[in-house]
Amino acid sequence: MTKYTFMKFGTKAIHAGVEPEPTTGAIMTPIFQTSTYVQEGLGKPRQGYEYSRTKNPTRTPLESNLAALENGKHGLCFASGMSATDAVMKTLKPGDEIIACNDIYGGTYRLITKVYEPLGLKPKFVAMGDLANVEAAITSNTKLIWAETPTNPLLSIIDIAELAKVAKKHNVLLCVDNTFATPYLQNPLDLGADLVMHSATKYLGGHSDVVMGALVTSSDELHEQLAFIQNSCGAVPSPNDCFLMLRGIKTLHIRMDRHELNGKAVAEFLNNHDKVDKVYWIGLPSHKGHDIVKKQMRGFGGMVSFTLKGNSMDEAKQLMESLKVFALGESLGGVESLCTHPATMTHASIPEEEREARGLKQTLIRLSVGIEDADDLVEDLRQAIETITRVTA
Repeated sequence: MTKYTFMKFGTKAIHAGVEPEPTTGAIMTPIFQTSTYVQEGLGKPRQGYEYSRTKNPTRTPLESNLAALENGKHGLCFASGMSATDAVMKTLKPGDEIIACNDIYGGTYRLITKVYEPLGLKPKFVAMGDLANVEAAITSNTKLIWAETPTNPLLSIIDIAELAKVAKKHNVLLCVDNTFATPYLQNPLDLGADLVMHSATKYLGGHSDVVMGALVTSSDELHEQLAFIQNSCGAVPSPNDCFLMLRGIKTLHIRMDRHELNGKAVAEFLNNHDKVDKVYWIGLPSHKGHDIVKKQMRGFGGMVSFTLKGNSMDEAKQLMESLKVFALGESLGGVESLCTHPATMTHASIPEEEREARGLKQTLIRLSVGIEDADDLVEDLRQAIETITRVTA
C-alpha cells in the first residue's frame, strides 16, 4: 500500500507522484531539460540521478503517477506505445510462443510478425472472446498472452479476470493493452493481469501533442527486467514530453466523462440511422460483451466504429471526406474528434484477407469522439451521411 491507495481517481490523477519542487515550492513539476547530473563525489550520484536516459526528475513523478492510477507498484515510460510494447517483446527469447488476440492494433501485429517472428518468436492469433481458444493454443513454450480490451477497432471485449486465471494456471505472463479504456475505466492489474501497456499518446495525454508509451506492473522482478531494457535500449521520452503528459493526466477523469457522454450520443444516432449497418460501441446493450464490460469496467468510453449498409467503399470514402468537425487522421483520444479508416491507416499492415476474416471490413470507419458539443458532432455525421444519400439518390 502507498499513501495514494485510499485516494479516489480524480485526486490521484492530480496529486499521485507529484510533489512541490523543493527549492522554490513550484506546484508544477519542472522540466529538467538535462542530459546529465553533477555528482557529489566519485560514485555518489544525487538521489540516484546519473544520466537522463536512466532517470530524469520529470519522468520519475510521471512513472509514479501512472503506477498509482493503475493500482500498480512500478511505472515505466517510453518514447511511444510501440517502444513500450517492444520492451515487453524483448523479455522473450527465440522459440518462445506469444498468444495475441486476433482483433489487434495493426502496429502490434506488425511488430510481432515482421520484427520478432523472423527473430524466432512464434505468434498465435486467437479469438479471445472464447477463452477455450486461448487454452487450446497454450503449449509448454507459451510465455506471453497479449490482450487488448476493448480491442482496436472492433471494440471486442475480453474477460480479463477469467483470462488471468488461464494465464496463471499455465504460468504464462499476461499483458493487457489498456489504451482504449484508460485506468479511469478499467484496471487490469486488479483483475489479475501481470502487466499493463498504454499508448499514452492517446487518452492519457489527451491533447494530440505527445507521443509516449507506458508499462505498469506490481512485480518487482518484472519491473527490474523492463527497467534494464528501458535503460539499455534507450527508448525514453523527453523531459518536455513527460511534463506535457503529467499536465494532460490531471484532467483525464473529466475528459473521459465527456468522451463517454458524446460517444453515447454519436453511437445512438448511428444505431438509429437507416443508412448505417453495424455500430460498435461497448455501451450499447446489443454489443457482444456488454455484460462483461459492466463487470470489469466503470464506463463505456468514446470510441465508436461503424459500417454502412451496402458495404460500399465509395460511400464510406464519400462520408469520411465530407466530415467537417471530425478530422480525418490517425490516432485517437484527443479532445478533438477524429475519423480514421483502419484498413488504410492504423491496420494497413495486416493483410486484407486476414482483416476481413477477423471482421474488419474495408469499409469500417472508426471514430474517436472528442469533447466538443455533442449536437455538433451528431449534426456533422448527419450531413456527411446525407451527402451519400444525395449522390446515390
